[in-house]
Amino acid sequence: MSTIPTSLASEDDYAWELATLYPPQGCWSEEEYLNLTDGTNRRIELVDGRLEFLPMPTELHQALVGFLYHALLMYVTKHRLGIVPYAPLRVRVPQGRYREPDVMFLRNENFHQRSNRIWRGADLLMEIVSGDPKDRKRDYEDKLQDYAETKVAEYWIVDPERRTVTVHRLHGDRYTIHGEFLPGGHATSALLPGFSVDVTALFAVSDEVAE
Repeated sequence: MSTIPTSLASEDDYAWELATLYPPQGCWSEEEYLNLTDGTNRRIELVDGRLEFLPMPTELHQALVGFLYHALLMYVTKHRLGIVPYAPLRVRVPQGRYREPDVMFLRNENFHQRSNRIWRGADLLMEIVSGDPKDRKRDYEDKLQDYAETKVAEYWIVDPERRTVTVHRLHGDRYTIHGEFLPGGHATSALLPGFSVDVTALFAVSDEVAE
């Protein structure tokens, strides 16, 4: 049973005991994680039994997600290729981990990976990188490995700080870089022939957001 840390002692009448009703970090099971996140709109991922709380989305983040979501949705709908859900949804990756990608796509032939509560895979995922070093490592390193192990065919990393779109293509059990795209060019997909994103227009959306 968890106990209340001495460092949390306070004259204020907080219900510290409430925290002891939940597992300590490192001990969360998949079902405990799913039950917790079923009842909250917070973006929380599960890694090695630990909860990782993602940063609250900013208007800049949501503007980029919206641009990419609508571009991908229009392409997929036109060609009747599959589903582009309004994220975030929980995606199970190996070793009992769960991620919540920003933009997701699943082909018709892979719909067996869908369920109402979680997805067990995807064909294309996109992440918008925030400025926090911890979050940058998560998107550039940790999720790169997780999505490769999940056999996600394509992974886009959109970095508003560097103003780059990096498209990774799965080759065997790891990713290779299909392309790193800058303003003035179009980010293209290796998985979806003909699908591309105008990088200048993408980051112009974020430029409209007030500081």
